[in-house]
Amino acid sequence: MTCVRSASEASVPPVFVQLAAHPLRWRILGELAGSDRRVRELTGVMAEPQSLVSYHLGRLRAGGLVTARRSSADGRDSYYSVDLGRCSDLMVSAAAALHPGLRLGPVDGARARSARLTRRVPTVLFLCTGNSARSQIAEALMVQRAAFPVKAFSAGSRPKPLHANAVRAMRARGIDISDRRPKHLDEFSRRTFDYVVTLCDRLREECPEFPGHPKVMHWSMPDPSAAGGTDAQTYPAFVRAADEIEHRLHFLLALIEQ
Repeated sequence: MTCVRSASEASVPPVFVQLAAHPLRWRILGELAGSDRRVRELTGVMAEPQSLVSYHLGRLRAGGLVTARRSSADGRDSYYSVDLGRCSDLMVSAAAALHPGLRLGPVDGARARSARLTRRVPTVLFLCTGNSARSQIAEALMVQRAAFPVKAFSAGSRPKPLHANAVRAMRARGIDISDRRPKHLDEFSRRTFDYVVTLCDRLREECPEFPGHPKVMHWSMPDPSAAGGTDAQTYPAFVRAADEIEHRLHFLLALIEQ
């Protein structure tokens, strides 16, 4: 016996469609897909009252599409991020809900490889304050996880020694970064990059301009060593940081590859 959905069930749009179909919410999602933002930045980009932007951010947060994290540079402020993984899952479900023939299939790998052969190797610079954990993890993971040639670098505004837990967390992923040295961002001030990614709220607010007009994006991530404690106590925070960076890199690599 075939189970047929009732007309009332079929007429209710999936959650993603309900949330993303609103023009302002769609614009907010698009802006956050490029970089984490504060409310006042979104207000300026959208040219809409802060109360209206905050209301729609609240709707997106309630639907699980957007998350907020308190700024480490100014505790009175928050950065908003879009959960691209959840958006992807909901979009796939929404397409299948309309018709099973709309289920998304795999990307044409041959076409993607052909496109990559015709362009130069992209360059990415990851920045955080100390260049002792987050940016070093991002640099190593990008090179290791990319399915195409890419040049990744990292630096900090106030470099300090590579944290032992960053080395340990990466070693658990089969990547050795123990021989990497911390670098000051001044080493790269005259180099051109395709992408510059800040992973630290403090550095984001003092980040210099780089030549060549790179695509600049911000990932608001807490310093895994900020809570204090022994290396054993803080190690889980480094694992979480590496997990989040790897998740974000998946989408950054897709953006670079297109």
